[in-house]
Amino acid sequence: MRLRLALLVAVGLAALALLTSCSSSSIEQAAPAPTTDGTYPVTIDHKFGSTTIAAPPQRVVSLGYTEQDAILAFGVVPVGVRYAFGPQDDVFFPWADTAAGSATPTILPREEVDPEAVAALRPDLIMAVTAGLDQNQYEVLSRIAPVVVPPKEFRDFGVPWQDQTRITGRALGQSGRAEELVARVEAKFAEVKAANPGLIGKSLALSGPSYDGRYPIHASADTRTRFFGELGMVVPPELDAIAGDQFYGYLSREQAGMLNEDVVVFQSGSQQEKASIEADPILKVVPAIGQGRSLFIEGADYDALQFASALSLPYLLDSFVPKLTAVAKA
Repeated sequence: MRLRLALLVAVGLAALALLTSCSSSSIEQAAPAPTTDGTYPVTIDHKFGSTTIAAPPQRVVSLGYTEQDAILAFGVVPVGVRYAFGPQDDVFFPWADTAAGSATPTILPREEVDPEAVAALRPDLIMAVTAGLDQNQYEVLSRIAPVVVPPKEFRDFGVPWQDQTRITGRALGQSGRAEELVARVEAKFAEVKAANPGLIGKSLALSGPSYDGRYPIHASADTRTRFFGELGMVVPPELDAIAGDQFYGYLSREQAGMLNEDVVVFQSGSQQEKASIEADPILKVVPAIGQGRSLFIEGADYDALQFASALSLPYLLDSFVPKLTAVAKA
């Protein structure tokens, strides 16, 4: 269930209480005070036109799946957070705990966007870069407060973490802070990539448990796949073609051989999902899997990949890349 949701969520966004240094494995520290360095009003262009924010927001609703990371990065704790996955009474993941502190925001359901529930929170800004809103939903919510949705150049759930960090920083009047965050995390990627040259140029298939006899694959434009791309790995063109204009697609059981890349990463949101992959007789005959060139991303690593934010990515670089590098050498 968590992976099925993760296919609908795409999780890319901003940062917290950040890396004590680019090379440190300890990345949390106190979030910055929510001061602004910009002049309001601020106008942000997006796929439905533009949104103007008249003054520094005081009550921000995080409506996008995983949007809370981006907001917390700037020292702002949302008054409402939309549930995506994980514990239903806790929407802040380990890398966000310091920034969130003891806050207990209202948790909004993931299935439907209820304008009345949003209005009850009295927001003065609704961040929805990863919410997948349609234009009607956007217009309804815009009657409540300014709403920020993805730029027109990106598909839903496909905004890179750098762009979301900058968009959120502008909305919160902290563009300078946004550039600092992006630079720090990009430096971390560069450091890890340089230390692991064996990953550069390796072909990747990012998949998960079978649904209805089909295997999910993630395209280059998926926020999760971009994590591997920033380490120098590549998704083959034929897998991107399967996804088409979506960020993911499916292989039939007859096409399972297309998973035979240099490295196969299976997302596993639960022990049940992992067990189903391990027991699948079709997958067992894919050479990459039989030859030890596959691995699971699970637990907190799985969660961090779904968020794919400037907050979660440093955590993932420290935790998962050693496992990935070991398999890439097989």
